[in-house]
Amino acid sequence: MTGGAHTGILLPESLLYSDWFSVLATFVAINTLIYVVLGIIKILPKVNLRRSHTGASRRSETRSIHPDAPV
Repeated sequence: MTGGAHTGILLPESLLYSDWFSVLATFVAINTLIYVVLGIIKILPKVNLRRSHTGASRRSETRSIHPDAPV
């Protein structure tokens, strides 16, 4: 690069300080944070909010192939 004013690699510097570019950069930042949070939620194991398995979630009889096995 020979002398002269330095400009951005792809965009002129004046464009980087415009209002619409700030809005676009904010949108991209928020979008990135949302995807990071969704990715972390997907990685974490599911949380079971029920303390004990009672009521309809427990079977009254075993369905094992060994019917005399403990429940």
